Amino acid sequence: MPSDLIQRPEPAAPAPARTAPKRRTRVFALAEARWAAAALVLFLIALPLQLTGAPAWAWGPIYAAAYLSGGWEPGWAGLTALREKTLDVDLLMIVAALGAASIGQVMDGALLIVIFATSGALEALATARTQDAVRGLLDLAPTTATRLGDGGGEESVATADLVVGDTILVRPGERVGADGRVVDGASEVDQATITGEPLPVAKESGDEVFAGTLNGTGALRVKVERDASDSVIARIVAMVEEASETKAPTQLFIEKVEQRYSLGMVVATLAVFLIPLAFGADLTGSLLRAMTFMIVASPCAVVLATMPPLLSAIANAGRHGVLVKSAVVMERLGQVDAVALDKTGTLTEGTPRVTDIRPLDGSGLTENALLALAAAAEHPSEHPLARAVVDAARTRGLAVPGMRNFTSGPGVGVAATVDGHTVEVGAPARLLDDNDSVSARAAEVAAELEDGGRTAVVVLRDGSAVGVLGIADRLRPDAAATVTALTVLTGSPPVLVTGDNPRAAALLAAEVGITGDDVHAGLLPQDKVEAVRRLEAGGRKVLVVGDGVNDAPALAAAHTGIAMGRAGSDLALETADAVVVRDELATIPTVVSLSRAARRLVVQNLVIAGVFISGLVIWDLAGHLPLPLGVLGHEGSTVIVGLNGLRLLRDAAWNRAARDAR
Repeated sequence: MPSDLIQRPEPAAPAPARTAPKRRTRVFALAEARWAAAALVLFLIALPLQLTGAPAWAWGPIYAAAYLSGGWEPGWAGLTALREKTLDVDLLMIVAALGAASIGQVMDGALLIVIFATSGALEALATARTQDAVRGLLDLAPTTATRLGDGGGEESVATADLVVGDTILVRPGERVGADGRVVDGASEVDQATITGEPLPVAKESGDEVFAGTLNGTGALRVKVERDASDSVIARIVAMVEEASETKAPTQLFIEKVEQRYSLGMVVATLAVFLIPLAFGADLTGSLLRAMTFMIVASPCAVVLATMPPLLSAIANAGRHGVLVKSAVVMERLGQVDAVALDKTGTLTEGTPRVTDIRPLDGSGLTENALLALAAAAEHPSEHPLARAVVDAARTRGLAVPGMRNFTSGPGVGVAATVDGHTVEVGAPARLLDDNDSVSARAAEVAAELEDGGRTAVVVLRDGSAVGVLGIADRLRPDAAATVTALTVLTGSPPVLVTGDNPRAAALLAAEVGITGDDVHAGLLPQDKVEAVRRLEAGGRKVLVVGDGVNDAPALAAAHTGIAMGRAGSDLALETADAVVVRDELATIPTVVSLSRAARRLVVQNLVIAGVFISGLVIWDLAGHLPLPLGVLGHEGSTVIVGLNGLRLLRDAAWNRAARDAR
């Protein structure tokens, strides 16, 4: 047995969490949220007083406070924009709300204020949470490292003080303090935060390691090759921030005509007021006509034409396990025409499982006996492959025998005494003897499993191979159907972008129907961003689906990003535009189809709102539209488009979207 298997390693420190610590801005720490909440509470107090016939002095001041609390921030922002010769829709909404109040429609104006204040608060919260996650990512890298002096002395220093050429010691269970290359030692390093690989990677002299990745059971001496500011983890932070800042500002459909509509309405209202005055009309009549015009021409119905379908789609998606973060995101989902999928944790479950149990001829072992023997030796180990073996034995309900004299070696495997026999479980390349016929047969089985995309683990009893286990990250049951559905929806097959090795990526891609040039493997985070940008450079609107820290820059850079929620990193969840909470991959094409249905309803509602507004405006300008009738028509159109949009709340809408996505 190799000597490094005999030595019991130092106990590894408890593994830190794989994702960054949570730094979450509290909702009411944001001024926008506090003002919006105050406006909503005041509105909900005033409304029942008004509806129950209380005197105006009881509810009027409360409405006024709602106007002030919810409207002063967007009003100030609108005035600031006006100084820069830009008329923004927020200011128009405030003017419309005040105009409604000036002719007695106080409740309508207050409702408009509450809607806009709440929308602004949600946008501010989304921005703050993303910034929290980006800052928290830096905590993945340790703040201190053990630097080795020329004489072999150890010194604890801040990782920020490390310079290229320093040598650091990374003990078992510690996170690597800097990007560099191993100069001495052997271990297995969990680098899923950087590459997304599901299993720890064996590292020995000459291999590259990254800051923030988690060392296994061996000690490593690492020569620093990059400054802290240039490490891969720091570059991920920089890429997410850059992508978030440079991503084109998104707008809802109606906001794309915001300037023209705003200017047109202001000019038209002034004309309706001033032209009759110029021809001798009385002031009160002209003002009433102008206010009526402002009410019937105000974009309330247009705003509601857009929001109810999108918000209903958001609520429906939420009930079915997909959290869409805003109406803008729901609209954008329907625009995607290309999809980039991560592998580990997205198309796969992200957890290694035993897929093959192959006892060798002459071993006298059944599949269950071989698995129980391996599980007994692996039981004390915290290695992901060991946990997969033990979990497989538990799933089968096997009685796992006791063990003693447990030892483990980085990159080699484990050894223990089980029922009086020495049992070794580990890498075929390290445990098998090339000159032994039984070992040769075991090597053939291991090679066969590895060619099929499995990780092979050989089991030895008293120095002789008795079987081989195949372990792999299991494909999600709905992965192939999801790829097919996305191909139908977008007109082209998705591409696979993964940090895993090319052979494993190609084998999995073939299983789900992704082939040839659509498979991009061995990618670092910046490579994933480049792959997305190449697609977008061709005029495509790309949807990226991922789950890890390494996917976050691509999620931020893409037209739309969706994160898998169950095992997703904090950064991926906050950076993504939507989250699949229940990890049901098949919901992704369904929510894209639902978004397209919402966009169709938006267009329908805009036509309805446009017809009503045009009719009422013409009536007011060409004849004499009574104010109550104008308000009735305006509110009627608002109710109609609102109810039309609410159709997407029904489960039937989700089921229809699922059928359309097949």
